[in-house]
Amino acid sequence: MSKIQGLVSKIIRFSSVDGPGNRLVIFLQGCNMNCISCHNPHTIGICNYCGICIDECPVKALKLEDDSKRIIFDDTVCVNCDYCLKVCPMSSNPRARWMTIDEIIEEIGPVAPFLSGITISGGEATQQIDFVKEVFTAIKGDSELSFLTNFIDSNGTATIDQWESLLPVMDGAMIDLKALDSKVHFELTGIDNESVLATISYLYSRGKLHEVRLLIISGINDEEKLIKDTVKYLAGVGKDIRVRLIPFRQHGVREEYGHLKETDLEMMGKIKDVFLREGFRDVYIT
Repeated sequence: MSKIQGLVSKIIRFSSVDGPGNRLVIFLQGCNMNCISCHNPHTIGICNYCGICIDECPVKALKLEDDSKRIIFDDTVCVNCDYCLKVCPMSSNPRARWMTIDEIIEEIGPVAPFLSGITISGGEATQQIDFVKEVFTAIKGDSELSFLTNFIDSNGTATIDQWESLLPVMDGAMIDLKALDSKVHFELTGIDNESVLATISYLYSRGKLHEVRLLIISGINDEEKLIKDTVKYLAGVGKDIRVRLIPFRQHGVREEYGHLKETDLEMMGKIKDVFLREGFRDVYIT
C-alpha cells in the first residue's frame, strides 16, 4: 500500500448531505480559499504548533511532543468542547492527524456495508490531490469496497490536469460556485473564479459533475442581475446540471463576519424559480 499520508481534520462515518446516498466523509485539513462565509473555518489553516490551544484546553487533552514539536491530541480525555478551535489564530485544528491509506481503509471497512460511497471534502480536498487519488485508487482496487462510489466536494480550484488525473478513480464531484462575478467571488473568498468556471465546464463535459452548489448570502451574491447571469451561464454549460441552492446561516461562521445576513427561504424560492423558468429541472434548496 502507498506510503503517502494525508492531513485529516475529521471523519464522519454516516452523512446524507455530502453526495448521493449514505456516505462516509473525510474532511481534509487546509484550504486555498478564505471564505468569509465558511462554516468550518478551523479547516482552513495548517497548525504551526504555536501551543496556544494547549494552554487554553480546559481538560488538558493537548500537549507538545518533545521530539517533533508537534501537538499531540488525547481523544480519551477530550470532551469535544471545541475551545481549541475557537482560540486558534491559524484557523486550524490541532486535532487533525496524518493518516496513511491503510488507516483510511481501516476506517471504511467496518461500515462499508451501510454506505453508498465515500466523499472527500475539506478544507479543500484537491489541496492534497495525490492523497485523494491514492484513497480512491485503493477503494476501487479492493474487492470488498469497490462497489462504493468516490466523490469529491470541492471549491473547483484544481487545474484541469489535476482533474484529469482523478477521472479514472473518481465517480463525481460537487463544485461550489461562490459567485459568477469575479469581483464578488474575490470579496467572498480572496481569489478569483477563473479556475472554478473551467472546472465546472470540464467536469460536465466528462460526465463527472454531480452538482453545482450555490451558497446565497443576502446583500452580497443575491443581486437579481447576478442571479440571472449565473443561471444563463450554467444553462450554457448544460440545463441538466443538478443545482443545489444553500441559504447562508451564521452557525459556525467566525465572529468577525457576524454582520453577514442570513438568507430567508422566500428569497431562495425566487432564485429557484429563475432556474426553473430557464429550463432546469434538478434544483434543490437545502
